[in-house]
Amino acid sequence: AGSKLREVFDKINNLLSGKPVQTEGQAVAVTQHPQGLEFVCYKLAEKFVKHGEGEVSFHHDSAFPIAVVLSGIWELHPRVGDIFLAHLHKKCPYSVPFYPARKEGTSMEEYQRMLGYEVHDSKVEEQDHFLKRMSGMIRLYAAIIQLRWPYGNKQGAHPHGLSYGWRWLAQMLNLEPLADVTAMLLLDFLEVCGNALMKQYGVQFWKTMFFIQKSYIPRIEAVTSSGQMGCLSRLKNFVQKCLQAEEIPLPKGVLTPSFWRT
Repeated sequence: AGSKLREVFDKINNLLSGKPVQTEGQAVAVTQHPQGLEFVCYKLAEKFVKHGEGEVSFHHDSAFPIAVVLSGIWELHPRVGDIFLAHLHKKCPYSVPFYPARKEGTSMEEYQRMLGYEVHDSKVEEQDHFLKRMSGMIRLYAAIIQLRWPYGNKQGAHPHGLSYGWRWLAQMLNLEPLADVTAMLLLDFLEVCGNALMKQYGVQFWKTMFFIQKSYIPRIEAVTSSGQMGCLSRLKNFVQKCLQAEEIPLPKGVLTPSFWRT
């Protein structure tokens, strides 16, 4: 509910502003320790990324309420946004976007960690689980760049707005595609903020969609084996439908004005 989200936002904002906040029956304030504020910014940013790789990866719609709170906090407390990006880029290098290359002397285990895989006791997480986590984080990022906290003063620009999404898309299409990962990330990104990018960039956006269909999808196909075609097929269908309809559908779970009256 919108009212619940406002409560969450106010509590986080009050904590970061140095006001005492009630939690588990006691009042806490960042002023109680010289590094209190820095610690809270760090843990909060880390928590938002965890929501991306956890909750959003399983419930796509949850990207929007989480993102709108973070967007508002970022606007008032830029430090949280900076640390959030650092956590996000480390956990999901594709959010840069960047495909780390394996350097000489780097162990396979270390390299897999650089690629974003979780490695415990030399056991690497399964590909499906890895892709789900990356998908959740990209969806959260794609939601953040298009959302403003509706109760802010909105005097300045969005602290990390759509121009960053446009840049992400352009950089992504300049990279050589990876099997599995590239098709999934492009589809996630376009499903969540394609509509917002279309409204903002118009003709330029449609040129990019046409480039994806004609040039980039064949390049993804070239590196994809027959067993990995699922996501690529979904990306192909999505791009084709959008080009035919000359419209990108609104993402599922987008927050409508009526949501804020709940």
